[in-house]
Amino acid sequence: MMTLPTMELNDATRMPVLGFGTYPMRDDDAVEAIGSALDLGYRLIDTAVNYGNEREVGEAVRRSDVPRDQILLQTKIPGRHHAYDLALESLRGSSRLLGVEQIDIALIHWPNPSRGLYVEAWRALVDAQRDGLVRTIGVSNFKQEHLAAIIDATGVVPAVNQVELHPWFSQEDQRQVDGRLGIRTQAWSPLGRRKKPLDAPAVTAAARAHDVTPAQVVLRWHLQLGSVPLPKSATPARQRANLDVLGFELTQAQMAAIGALSRPDGGFPDRDSNTHEEM
Repeated sequence: MMTLPTMELNDATRMPVLGFGTYPMRDDDAVEAIGSALDLGYRLIDTAVNYGNEREVGEAVRRSDVPRDQILLQTKIPGRHHAYDLALESLRGSSRLLGVEQIDIALIHWPNPSRGLYVEAWRALVDAQRDGLVRTIGVSNFKQEHLAAIIDATGVVPAVNQVELHPWFSQEDQRQVDGRLGIRTQAWSPLGRRKKPLDAPAVTAAARAHDVTPAQVVLRWHLQLGSVPLPKSATPARQRANLDVLGFELTQAQMAAIGALSRPDGGFPDRDSNTHEEM
């Protein structure tokens, strides 16, 4: 079993430098895959109301030999639950499905700007943290203006902002905003979406130089950026390989070459019309 280092968030919670994504896993396959991930050393497990697998995540944790206090369960309030009372009920529902009294990390899944209630959802998260229902609070897919609105309204800075982040879409400006505010950036789809960058020359050259896989190179790139990647795989061998990224370090030149792959369309022309299907 591998042991990952941790980093301190702005609320003093310690988070592993790499987590495990669970979308779109469901049913017994999800329980088995999450159980395998826990056995291998993953301790940050990401889920969401909209993934429809909180119950399976909770079941995998209950079946695991890993002590509960060593696991961070992270879930998300969906856009349709942004009214204050709905957001609190969403959190209580997640708590029941996960089978925990306190949710380790809860995020707003996206700002859902057409409804314009994300500030109310944030107020609910702030109160849920105060009351002990949630330990750490954060957001997902928030841009600078959304972060400014919730911080101005409450004085509370999110601990986490989970965004699409991979070599095709490096989110340099958003990472800088998060960093200035003391927010830790997490990466969903850290290896890319449909068109993955694993065969890009900058990635394959680094893989050859370090005798590792292209996926390991990309995950190491995330770690050296300071983002927390959330790779997902149901295959134990791949889960193990995704964890095995601590034994090498990319050079500045390799980091720059991989970062130079970033493009406004995120690697495919219809990115803006295919918003995060998990919201």
